[in-house]
Amino acid sequence: MSTNTLVPVLERNQIHASMKERYVDLTKKFEAHFGCKPVFFCRAPGRVNLIGEHIDYCGYSVLPMAIQQDIVMAVCPNQSQQLNLVNTNPTFKSFSTSIRNFTISKEKPEWFNYVLCGLKGIAEFSKLDKPVGLSILTDGTVPKSAGLSSSSALVCCAGLTMMYANDLNISKLELADICAKCEQYIGTEGGGMDQSICFLAEAGKAKHIEFNPLRATDVTLPSAVSFIICNSCTEMNKASTSHFNQRVVEDRLACQIMAKSKNLDWKKVRRLGDLQVSLECSIEGMLELVDNTFKRTPYSKVEVCKLLDVSEQELNASLSDNTLHVQEFKLHDRAKHVFSEASRVIQFKKICNEAQDGCHKLLGDLMNQSHASCRDLYECSCPELDEVTEACRQAGAFGARLTGAGWGGCAVAMVQTSDVPNFIQSVHSKFYSKDAKRESNIDAKLFATVPGRGAVVYKA
Repeated sequence: MSTNTLVPVLERNQIHASMKERYVDLTKKFEAHFGCKPVFFCRAPGRVNLIGEHIDYCGYSVLPMAIQQDIVMAVCPNQSQQLNLVNTNPTFKSFSTSIRNFTISKEKPEWFNYVLCGLKGIAEFSKLDKPVGLSILTDGTVPKSAGLSSSSALVCCAGLTMMYANDLNISKLELADICAKCEQYIGTEGGGMDQSICFLAEAGKAKHIEFNPLRATDVTLPSAVSFIICNSCTEMNKASTSHFNQRVVEDRLACQIMAKSKNLDWKKVRRLGDLQVSLECSIEGMLELVDNTFKRTPYSKVEVCKLLDVSEQELNASLSDNTLHVQEFKLHDRAKHVFSEASRVIQFKKICNEAQDGCHKLLGDLMNQSHASCRDLYECSCPELDEVTEACRQAGAFGARLTGAGWGGCAVAMVQTSDVPNFIQSVHSKFYSKDAKRESNIDAKLFATVPGRGAVVYKA
C-alpha cells in the first residue's frame, strides 16, 4: 500500500443507501444544536481483532478487521476559534473550549477527551498556529468499553476532522501513526493496531498489520464462515485503570532484563519484538529464553531493580504515572503470552492464505489458545468473558476469544455461516437470557459482522 494513499473524500450521494437516513437525522440534529448545516461528515469504524492481543505495543503484527459499527462526526468550521462538541447520546455531556488552548484530562477521561487527543495530534503534526474553530456533533454505534475500539475510533475521527477542516493532505499511514501516538495524551501506552485498521481497512478484507514500518496486507478469510461479536456486558475503560499500562510495563521490564542477560545495551531495547530482532532468534528460541531467564512467580520491585542494577528512583522514572504504585511484576507469564501470541498470528495468516483442508478447525484452535493465554498468562480476561466464550464453543463455534484490551468488553467467535441463526439463539439462551440487563438491547450485544471499510469523509 502506498504511503501517499489518502482517506477518500466522497459526495453525500455516495453514502450507502442503508445509512442515508442516519445522516439525514444527524443533519437535522446538527441544525437544532448549532443553527447551521454541517459542511462535511467524517466516519471512522470500530474494529474486531481476530487474533493478536496485547502484542502490537511489543512490536508484533496483528490481524484485525473493521466492523460496520462506527463513529460519525457532523462538522461545520467556524471563524471564532471555538471548539463546540455535542454528542447525540444525552448521557455524554457537551463541551466547549478554545481550539488553540485546551487541557486533556487523564483522570477518568470523558468522551470528549478522546476527541481532543485527535485534534491536538493533527495540530501539532502539521504545526497549525491557527486551526479553524469547529462545531461537531458526534454519533456513535460502537459499544463503549467493549473492546471494539470505540475510543480509538473517536481519536481517529477527530484527527480526520481536523485534517479535512484545515485543508491538509496527510496519508492514511501518517494518520494512523499520528493517532496512535496522540492517544498517549490521555495516558494509554498502546500500540498502533486500532488506528491502523481504522484508516487502512477495506470492505470485505481482514488485514495483517505489521509495524516499523507500518504496512497492511490483505488476509483472505475462509469462505462460508462468519464472525459473531458477543458483548460480555462488563465494561472496562483502559484509560481509567492501571491494568493496561501495567502490562506494557511488565513487557518492557521483561524485555530489558533479557537484553541485559544477553549483554545488549538494555536501556535502548524496550520492546520484545525489537529484542528478538537484535538476538536474531526464532519465536521458539525466545520462548525458551523466557523459561530460562525468569521464575514463574512474580518479581518484587526490589528484585527488578537488582536484576537491572538500578535504584528504585531510576526504575520509577521509567514507569507511567498510574503504575508507580505497582509492587510486583509477572515477567515470565507476560513475555510468554506475547511470544506465543505473535506465533499464533503468523500461523493464522498462513492457514487463511493457504486455504488448507480443515482450516476452520485449525483457526478455531488458535483462537481458543489465544483466549486461554489471555486468561491464564496475561490475566486480561474476566469471569463474564470466560463464560460467554465457553457458551460460544458449546453452541458450535470453531473458536472463540476475547477481543480488545479485555477485563470486560467483547468476545469474537468464528462460526459456520449457515449455522449463524441457530448459534445466536443458542448463545442467547446460554448467556444472555439469564439476566435482564444482559438481554436488554440484545441486537447491539450479539451480532454477526463482516469486514467493513475504513475511514472516509463525506461532503455534506
